[in-house]
Amino acid sequence: MHFDNYNTEGMFDEMIRPNGQCHGLCIPLQEALEHLSHKKLSQLQHSTDKAQRSIGMTFNVYHDNKGIEKILPLDLIPRIISGQEWEVINDGLSQRVKALNLFLQDIYNDRKILTDGVVPSELVLSSQDYLGPCVGVTPPNNIWCHISGSDIVRDNDGKFYVLEDNLRCPSGVSYMLENREIIKNLYSSLFASMSVRPIQDYTNRLRNMLAGLSNKTDPVIAVLTPGIYNSAYFEHSYLAQQMGVELVTGQDLYIENKKVYMRTTRGPQQLDVIYRRIDATFLDPLVFNKGSLLGVPGLFEAYVSGNVAIANAPGTGVADDKAVYAYVPRIIKYYLDEDPIIDNVPTYICSEKKDLAYVLEHISELVIKETNAAGGYGMLIGPKSTKKEQKRFYEKVKSNPRNYIAQPTLSLSTVPTFTKSSLSPRHVDLRPYILYGDQIDVVPGALTRVALKKGSLVVNSSQGGGSKDTWVLFD
Repeated sequence: MHFDNYNTEGMFDEMIRPNGQCHGLCIPLQEALEHLSHKKLSQLQHSTDKAQRSIGMTFNVYHDNKGIEKILPLDLIPRIISGQEWEVINDGLSQRVKALNLFLQDIYNDRKILTDGVVPSELVLSSQDYLGPCVGVTPPNNIWCHISGSDIVRDNDGKFYVLEDNLRCPSGVSYMLENREIIKNLYSSLFASMSVRPIQDYTNRLRNMLAGLSNKTDPVIAVLTPGIYNSAYFEHSYLAQQMGVELVTGQDLYIENKKVYMRTTRGPQQLDVIYRRIDATFLDPLVFNKGSLLGVPGLFEAYVSGNVAIANAPGTGVADDKAVYAYVPRIIKYYLDEDPIIDNVPTYICSEKKDLAYVLEHISELVIKETNAAGGYGMLIGPKSTKKEQKRFYEKVKSNPRNYIAQPTLSLSTVPTFTKSSLSPRHVDLRPYILYGDQIDVVPGALTRVALKKGSLVVNSSQGGGSKDTWVLFD
């Protein structure tokens, strides 16, 4: 019934084959959906939206004149990933995070990979996220990227690709956790029967990983937030509450004798570990951004002195640079002597003459990305753009090639999604979360982001995207 007119022509759909048959592992979900009328699904979708609002699952959209606080729409049809597919994701992301961590340690210390010419020195040293004060610094346990969230897509042949890496302050994990609670309640019997891997211990894993950064038996941990107007404030407060740790702003902290203290109603309390949810350049106005009102004067000195651990370590942002991303396969080969388990999307580096010439000539066919932008901003999707937009980006890329990369337009895989009239295929990506403590731990679930507009490839929440619960099955 729901899938009678479900059209997957020209797309790789993760649930419905081109012949209209359902993929085997999704049959229980299909059967459950066929027992529900469209009116009932509409009621369930309304309940889902209401549940999000009741627990305050909102985020702020900057530059929106209609009011900045919104829910991230949660589609009630879960996305299903097999255990076999997940093993590829698990192994590929573990490999990637391990190599990127070695890369960060190297470029801030010995710089062997730059000396050997594997990655151009100018590319790394010119990045606005390569932080000079971090040169010569080694964080606790030699780990820089404690919490990562790499974005993965699938193309028309169903193959996984890493689209980008997020090693600064990856967001969205609270939505992954709350989506699970809401959707599990909608399909309680189906969920129990399908052997879905649990994710609800994420905050325990996160807390244990953070505690492991300190030598103390019972370290004092805090989440450092920019404040209530930040787009991810719900997540900051949610994670602090779930871990049972303090939520602080820079104004709650001060430095004394190169140690960080938190102002409390019981008097000063020394902080041992900070999970920062602000950009590294705002951490300390004495060292980085001198106009920052979000950080704490002297915090970086306390960190370098070993009196406080910070996750993620300051300086990780250079590995987020989309121009550096293009070299990750070489980075993996250099440090691990392995081929990437999950490939990059083919990427043109505009700072290289040959690539620049190709990009300028084919700008209408490519996706152009600003190397330091995020959230779907600073991007041109060539095939869906106007001549005016193409001309504007042509001039931008030509005048500052270092600031741009380009990629072919992938037709992202689709997943059934509820719409007012029917269930329809919508394009999705996947953001798994990786914790790096004693070992690398890829949480067996992820935030699936979905482009709610028909035909759209932009899944970012700030650009009108939504989310789905992601069911990773045991074998």
